Amino acid sequence: MNASHDTALSELLPPPLAPLADLAMNLWWSWDPQATALMGELEPELWQRSRHNPVAVLRDLGPRRLEALSTDADFLRRLNDTHARFAAYLRAEDTWARRNVPDLAPGGAGPIVYFSMEFGLHESVRTYSGGLGVLAGDHARSASDLGLDFIGVSLLYRQGYFRQVIDDGVQVVAYPNARFERLPVRMLRGDDGGPLLVRIPHGHHSYTARVWELRLGRARLLLLDSDHDGNSFEHRYYTHQLYGGDTRTRIAQEVLLGVGGVAVLDALGIRPQVVHLNEGHCAFAALERVRRRVSQGQPMPAALRDVRSRTVFTTHTPVPAGHDRFGWDTLNEALGGYRDAMGWPHGTLMDLGRVRPGDIHEPLCMTVMALKLSRAANGVSALHGEISREMWKNLYPEALSADEVPIGHITNGVHPLFWMDDGVRELLDAHVPDWIARLHDPEGWLEAVEALPDDALWAAHSRARARLVEACRSELRSEALAPDTLTIGFARRFAPYKRANLLFTDPARLEALLCGDRPIQVMFAGKAHPRDLHGQALLAEVLRWTRRSAFRGRVVFLKEYDISLGALLTRGADVWLNNPRRPREASGTSGQKAALNGGLNASVLDGWWPEGFDGSNGWAIGEPRAYDTVEEQDAADADALYTLLETEVVPAFYDRDANGLPRAWIRRMKRSIATCLPRFNTHRMVADYARQLYLSRD
Repeated sequence: MNASHDTALSELLPPPLAPLADLAMNLWWSWDPQATALMGELEPELWQRSRHNPVAVLRDLGPRRLEALSTDADFLRRLNDTHARFAAYLRAEDTWARRNVPDLAPGGAGPIVYFSMEFGLHESVRTYSGGLGVLAGDHARSASDLGLDFIGVSLLYRQGYFRQVIDDGVQVVAYPNARFERLPVRMLRGDDGGPLLVRIPHGHHSYTARVWELRLGRARLLLLDSDHDGNSFEHRYYTHQLYGGDTRTRIAQEVLLGVGGVAVLDALGIRPQVVHLNEGHCAFAALERVRRRVSQGQPMPAALRDVRSRTVFTTHTPVPAGHDRFGWDTLNEALGGYRDAMGWPHGTLMDLGRVRPGDIHEPLCMTVMALKLSRAANGVSALHGEISREMWKNLYPEALSADEVPIGHITNGVHPLFWMDDGVRELLDAHVPDWIARLHDPEGWLEAVEALPDDALWAAHSRARARLVEACRSELRSEALAPDTLTIGFARRFAPYKRANLLFTDPARLEALLCGDRPIQVMFAGKAHPRDLHGQALLAEVLRWTRRSAFRGRVVFLKEYDISLGALLTRGADVWLNNPRRPREASGTSGQKAALNGGLNASVLDGWWPEGFDGSNGWAIGEPRAYDTVEEQDAADADALYTLLETEVVPAFYDRDANGLPRAWIRRMKRSIATCLPRFNTHRMVADYARQLYLSRD
């Protein structure tokens, strides 16, 4: 199959600038500082307006600017040097995968195919909503860096997740359309030169989806798109919004991802070594692989065994209500013809998603289907693994206790090069030159990071905080906030269990912290799903607090939380606040991003933090215990948070030596980097998946 674009980017550029097309059409540039700097120089105003999208910038550059760049000797030298490094990266043979897991490298036993409803690739590519997608993006970036043969499968959304507008203290949603010709994607075409189309079942009919390709370093993403003229409006709508529709739209999107994704693999002749289902949304991919084997004459028990042997599953949801469930009528409307064509006994398809097969009152659960059709499954932190084993123990009657339920854990991480501040990276490059090669090994990091000069580390972080404050002032159009004040960041989805309002439990106590001689300032960001009325009410409450006279200019809310704002916050905040109701957080990764930048976590011992906290690399809020009521838990955690800020956090930040340095704080910063960076990065995480899940066979 061929990849094409309406007007190839390279055709718009003078010959000396041709390397820009290669770089812009591969998101490798987004985690290479020199490449990112080059893209930002093209036209700074367009760069900001396009949300840092080099494809859009290059398409909008006028002839005068193109001529100036094509005759700028210094720019061309840096461009050619960067392009040479990019080409060498793509060609590299001496990768971690070839040295350690050669079967998973290109030319090995076949690709890893990773299905996910969303991928957080870059703020300009709106194929994500939050943590699940950002994790998938980091997974793909690290798979590329490690040299795995990796293909991602997802949907290409016309509108994606909503854009957030705040109007008079209320969240308002907007859904602007993406123009695919301004994204780093190429439409795949068939042998006849027309768009490659795959057919998707819907009820007793079908529709078609186009296929787009996106390159992320060495990794390849295949994205399905039903929004084309050959489909009805209903079918076109399936790839308009991420998590934007009702249950009927939700199951249709999951069918498109799973069944359609497998059809794309077949059309391209891709034979996966292993299929990785990232959350239950993807379970129809395993079902379709079973169906195809049965349709080719394989007995169903053998087809099930074959698919299981090549499928692994990651669950991210620690509460039963968070798992997709579909009743008989919904499933019949979406897949009635598909089910009938299988010729399976009545109820077989529903039973694949039931804990109690044959119970006609139990809906189909996508997580149950994924567990039944996978050879291995994992949660995303040690605590989440425990919660998942307890949650799904009834699915495994042979297990004598929850400990014997075959669900393990691989703790999440973040891509270090994508999320790290340039100043911190430059210090590590200078003083720990082999730090990237050591990301799989936590040994020796305390001594290595101790070599970073205190004054240089503090200066780098202070610059990051100042950039954050300046960006906030620009966004808020005010002189609020101060670049030298202790800055607390709280940015995440506004789900009620995350308790964004916990800090406001005792307004007088908070006011004393905000307005004292040693003040704090707090930055909030996050979105509430349009259908989550409780989350929207929570967001509105936080917005009301920001307008309280004593809090104004000291507590702020930043709209349109996305990858770019997330990076700015986790690089510049001194303290990263995380206070979910334990044990509702599966993992969380924003605190890991803060930690690798020297930020200090103040967190409830939930998600990844019980594994990360060592007593001196941040702080724990409250006790890791159960409470009789949520009111009791909230009151205890709020009191613990205030006490922590008053007695430990604020003094550690403001106590300075004769040189003006907070030595105790810097010691914690160094320990945060040394203990968290080598353990909670996606290079380590993907290596764990490779060794423990991708290569393993029952």
